[in-house]
Amino acid sequence: MQSSADILFAALGDPTRRAIFQRLSHDGEQTVHALTGRAGISQPAVSKHLGVLKRAGLVNDRRAGRETYYRARAEGLAPLIDWMGLYGAFWRERLDALEDLLGRMDK
Repeated sequence: MQSSADILFAALGDPTRRAIFQRLSHDGEQTVHALTGRAGISQPAVSKHLGVLKRAGLVNDRRAGRETYYRARAEGLAPLIDWMGLYGAFWRERLDALEDLLGRMDK
């Protein structure tokens, strides 16, 4: 069974999905039709990418008549932020140790 982080990384691993997520993050809620016009791929392909983003918790949808509107969920990035936090601490420690070493070498 895949973890939420694995699903998130797989979803964001595709450049088209990243572009769709970024567009929704910057431009706000949009219909599949509006996203298709700017994506350069077919409507079924955009819908498929949106399905992957939705399963990863990165977008929500709502129906209004015949249209489905999608919006980004920033909180869906939490597993990525947590993962980066672990590695941020790792690199801070390494850079601090390097700074100490360089300081001792200068003496």
